[in-house]
Amino acid sequence: MSKDTVVLGLLGPVLDQGTTAQRWQHWRPTVSIGQHEDLLVQRLELIHQPDQLTLASQVKADFLQVSPQSTVRLNPLSFPKPWDFESVYATLLDFAKAYEFDPEREEYLVHITTGTHVMQICLFLLVESRIIPGKILQTGKELKDISGNYSIIDLDLSAYDKLAERFATVNRAGIHRLKSGIPTRNVRYNRLIEQIAKVSTLSTDPLLITGPSGVGKTRLARLIYEWKKDNRMVSGSLVELNCATLQGLSAMSALFGHVKGAYTGAVESRAGLLTKADGGLLFLDEIAELGLDEQAMLLRAIEEHRFYPLGSDHERHSDFQLICGTNRDLPKLVEEGRFREDLLFRINLWPFELMGLAERPEDLEPNLDYELDRLAVKLGKQIRLSKEARELFLREATAPDALWPGNFRELTALVTRLTVLSEGGRITAAAVKEEFARLKALWHKSASEVRDQTKTTAGIKASGDFPYSRALLGEAALKIDPFELAQLDYVLGVIKSAPSLAAAGRTLFPHTLKTKKSSNDSDRLRKYLERFGLDFKSIQRADG
Repeated sequence: MSKDTVVLGLLGPVLDQGTTAQRWQHWRPTVSIGQHEDLLVQRLELIHQPDQLTLASQVKADFLQVSPQSTVRLNPLSFPKPWDFESVYATLLDFAKAYEFDPEREEYLVHITTGTHVMQICLFLLVESRIIPGKILQTGKELKDISGNYSIIDLDLSAYDKLAERFATVNRAGIHRLKSGIPTRNVRYNRLIEQIAKVSTLSTDPLLITGPSGVGKTRLARLIYEWKKDNRMVSGSLVELNCATLQGLSAMSALFGHVKGAYTGAVESRAGLLTKADGGLLFLDEIAELGLDEQAMLLRAIEEHRFYPLGSDHERHSDFQLICGTNRDLPKLVEEGRFREDLLFRINLWPFELMGLAERPEDLEPNLDYELDRLAVKLGKQIRLSKEARELFLREATAPDALWPGNFRELTALVTRLTVLSEGGRITAAAVKEEFARLKALWHKSASEVRDQTKTTAGIKASGDFPYSRALLGEAALKIDPFELAQLDYVLGVIKSAPSLAAAGRTLFPHTLKTKKSSNDSDRLRKYLERFGLDFKSIQRADG
């Protein structure tokens, strides 16, 4: 069964103009739609401003004269600012949402020749996003034919083989770029990079990159930025921050900036990293190390792109895309009260977990070659492994006792040592054997230290040590280093017996009061407790 053709279009107050008999002597875009014998229109939905009713009625009558089998419906819509993208799009979106489309019985053509350029773009976007389930209709003027010409454009790119292949080629280039040009072989990793390439192209929502230390989270964030920059998806800078390097006011100031006099030592105003990332990309590595206050402010900045610098009553605006990196278990930190659940929900829309080097043994060889080529450029000389040395390297690197706790960072260091120590531009099997013996000794020592620490933790659990920490944190206390745990337990004991946080601060920081290095020791103490998800009231209520 053939479908009825329905055209949706905007009245052209200039091109569609004409009330005298002379109007039939020139091309009018809307009327011309009905003048083509091979384009049978069952219904024309003509959108016009309310004050254009007279012209709209004239165009309706003229359209019915050239296409008597058609029905024309006038749709008055108010466009107070016809050149303002936001208001025009909102008006047309409301119209499209309210319109009763029936794709089973009707085929829709959206005429974009008339109206302001902004209106035409908005209609195009509504079709491209399938909010209007139709195709684009474009009409044009010709010298000899008053009806002009027309073309129908299907925005479903899958219908165009050459375009589809071109997009596929661009996508492959993006994937190649995000892998630093390394021909990786691990199926799971390659699939992950394909997903990141697709999301980086289509979405501006936050990305969360997780994985153990040294897997390349920072490098991947930089490659994503370069890819987006080259494709004009961002116009601003890449701004990076390792959240583990900052705490308290310094973290607040670094992220959001401050005004002069905001706190002791703020001798001049400072623009924060969020401001510097406007129009670009902000990469926050080790985001789990941010304090709860900073997390709350960051959440608002992500959702509203607005924030207050420290000490300021005036909001700042920054349109940035966020990439977060961490090697921590964020859901577990949420359970422990050390990471905000609402922030996790916001940054966890696109989570990508990078695997450690030990999980990608098939990628050791291409990464080895990549490092050799990179170092050759850096050192200005070619460095190669002998056949025997290469075979030994790959055998040792993929052996069951090859732990690679430092992942690709450790691989880079190993290849750098072999390259620098090589003679005559050739790495020998003896050098490889020596370096792996050194490396595996370090791995063995580290593994032994982990086992010793586990025994120490078990001893703490069995003993009566650190009663305040164990009472308040439970099993989570066992994951804190014993040195730090001893300090924490002492602090908790002082707070437990103090009438207020300020009093506890005076006990814990007596020298600060004399030297006046800090104006608020209770705030300093509060921020220390936040690292462990604790506060004064919870400590006072706890047993022990």
